[in-house]
Amino acid sequence: MLVILPPSETKSDGGTGAPLDLDTLSFPELNATRKLIAEVIVELAADLDASRVALGLGATQLSEVDRNADLWLSPTRPAIERYTGVLYDALDYPHLTKAGKAKAAERLAIGSALFGVVAAADPIPAYRLSGGSKLPGQPTLAALWKPTLSETLDAVDDFVVDLRSGVYHQLGPVRGAVTATVVTEAADGSRKVVSHFNKHYKGLMARELVRTRRTVRDINGLAAVLADAGQRVEIAGERQITVVTD
Repeated sequence: MLVILPPSETKSDGGTGAPLDLDTLSFPELNATRKLIAEVIVELAADLDASRVALGLGATQLSEVDRNADLWLSPTRPAIERYTGVLYDALDYPHLTKAGKAKAAERLAIGSALFGVVAAADPIPAYRLSGGSKLPGQPTLAALWKPTLSETLDAVDDFVVDLRSGVYHQLGPVRGAVTATVVTEAADGSRKVVSHFNKHYKGLMARELVRTRRTVRDINGLAAVLADAGQRVEIAGERQITVVTD
């Protein structure tokens, strides 16, 4: 099983790993596009105003440009430790058992505007680039990524659970992957898609899929793992599950 998580805008600082080396990352067929985008954002970092516009930064976020300027020089850490925020808080990687962390390394990948997708243990630096960013002189990130990223992920010989959000899903859709929708259900039975807590529930899903001893090979096995963890899950289609919350 491979579970693809969305990235996060927020990232931890520092690290103890050597500077970025694309050849150390999983999915090496993505390296040509990774190198192109990396070089563009490093060059862009020399122009603070252009970076602010392209990256959608506010006045208090300009330090993010320094991260991009130092992309090839700054220390790295495993991707699962680099990304922070609501989903990663719910996943709570630091408090997984040793066995759980080993399974996370095997089962988790993370979508990325810069790297396309990386495995949980891949060493990456802090950076700033969102799926909806528009880099000067370049086509959209979806146009850059979709051909190679979809082909790479389609070739994964495993059951794939794609928990990426819309903009990152569009960078490289995966044929045959199962996706998840989180909805709330009111007392009258009406439902609406969760927005604010969507990442939280997907983080909980990822945590259970890392902790389970089951070998999950299909949507029924996926639903069973989540149900055993106390989540209310419905199979909404051949490749779609719905998680229902109050």
